[in-house]
Amino acid sequence: MLWPAPPGAPHVRDPAPHAAVVGGGIAGLAAATALAERGVRVDLLERRATLGGRLRGWPTRLADGSTATMSRGFHAFFRQYYNLRSLLGRSDGDHGAGSGADTGAGSGAGGMLVPLDDYPLRRAGGAYDSFRRVPRTPPWNLLGFVARSPTFTLPGMAGMSPRAALPLLDVRVPDVYRRLDGVSATEFLDRVRFPAPARDLAFEVFSRSFFADPGELSAAELVLMFHIYFLGSAEGLLFDVPSEPFPCALWDPLARRLDKLGVGVRTGVAVRSVRPDAGTESRTGPGAGYGGGFTLSLAGRTDARDDAGEELEVRRYDAVVLALDSRGLQTLVEGSPHLGDGQWRAGVARLRQAPPFLVSRYWLDRPVAPGRPGFLGTSGYGPLDNVSVLDRWEGEAARWARRRGGSVLELHAYAVPEDRDRTAVEASARSELARVYPETASAGVVDVRHEWQRDCPHFPVGGYRDRPGVRTRHPRLVVAGDLVRTELPSALMERAATTGFQAANALLSTWGVRGHPLWSVPVAGRTAVLRALARLG
Repeated sequence: MLWPAPPGAPHVRDPAPHAAVVGGGIAGLAAATALAERGVRVDLLERRATLGGRLRGWPTRLADGSTATMSRGFHAFFRQYYNLRSLLGRSDGDHGAGSGADTGAGSGAGGMLVPLDDYPLRRAGGAYDSFRRVPRTPPWNLLGFVARSPTFTLPGMAGMSPRAALPLLDVRVPDVYRRLDGVSATEFLDRVRFPAPARDLAFEVFSRSFFADPGELSAAELVLMFHIYFLGSAEGLLFDVPSEPFPCALWDPLARRLDKLGVGVRTGVAVRSVRPDAGTESRTGPGAGYGGGFTLSLAGRTDARDDAGEELEVRRYDAVVLALDSRGLQTLVEGSPHLGDGQWRAGVARLRQAPPFLVSRYWLDRPVAPGRPGFLGTSGYGPLDNVSVLDRWEGEAARWARRRGGSVLELHAYAVPEDRDRTAVEASARSELARVYPETASAGVVDVRHEWQRDCPHFPVGGYRDRPGVRTRHPRLVVAGDLVRTELPSALMERAATTGFQAANALLSTWGVRGHPLWSVPVAGRTAVLRALARLG
């Protein structure tokens, strides 16, 4: 579905306004790119040393003396990620202003995304599902999956509650949140009487994508995912992956694009506070009564200070995009007492982070069996949620594996209880790998990295009302990220890119400048039959 560009002039007038984009992840990169393509002067401020946010990468020295790129783990670039692919497509050589999203949903990344031929799911006990030969067009994709699946069977479907399942057939935003945000994913599946084996493999995989236990995840997010990947789109569940580590494949080329656009990319700089100038606030709607700007307090490391020292800097901007994760947004809002009203600030303060998760990357001295897939989702194997064989598709890992005659594997454990001993979780995931791929039991470990994180947004039951929207009461202060509410049906990386573009569009409208068109899966059920059935509920 095309969301047309908001109308306006093709370019800002001189003197060009100056905008700060706080956060160098997907949302911030999208906002900075979209603003700069319309002539806005942009500073992209990122507190870490590298761009990419939760998809950043950094070098690490292995025990064998070689250098590898470590990251926070595997990410699937689904083919429904139209706006993310449009952003990545902007790094394909030299583009004129307004390219990419202005010409349609992008293919993305100039060939640096390569397809995986399957997305297999394996349950302890032997059940194995595949999406490789499933039709893509709704509703035949769902019927084809049922016909081929050993877990999602016709007898199992016969025991489901049709009336309870009707919300799956016609998903609309924000109506899905009004209906289902007060229900957990587990409670919803219980109402539907969804078969337990199929639940583990089909729906729990979705909830794990949010790094959340389905007992705590809002059913609205789960049902929205079902719409995006099954009944709302024809791209299915197959996806692409970067052919090289994130920085090389994605962010370095995009940074070069930003440099050509004149964006000032500043890494290692943290924004401590944002203060609206007098006249910045508007209570009468976007674009009405705006004036003033914002004063930002920045902090960066300086060689003139010790390790604990910071060099403070104060800069003024005409507009600000807050493209932060939930904890970063909370911290900045807490340090900026003049931002927003009480209700908005209270909602931000109540945002939650998903439980901790583990990414373990192993460099092994022998290869896994030739038939192992590049990615395998698992259920019933202790803390282990999936296994990636990186040397199947990532160039850097493949080159290391060829040199050493080994393999590079990545293990994920999501939604780990906070009271669990982390060393024990790491050891358990490694032992479960040997159950999944027995040949790894005797493999020697050349090196290993364990990456623990807890900074993904949590979408708990009843939490939708607290999530900020793109716009705020300050017309030139906007918010972007995968935690942000949007009327476009999207999730995860695509929601980050989408709201980044929306944030830029909102600012551009205040200067009378044309925005960027966006794409999404349809906002309702794909067929009249499904929509009619849904109305029965």
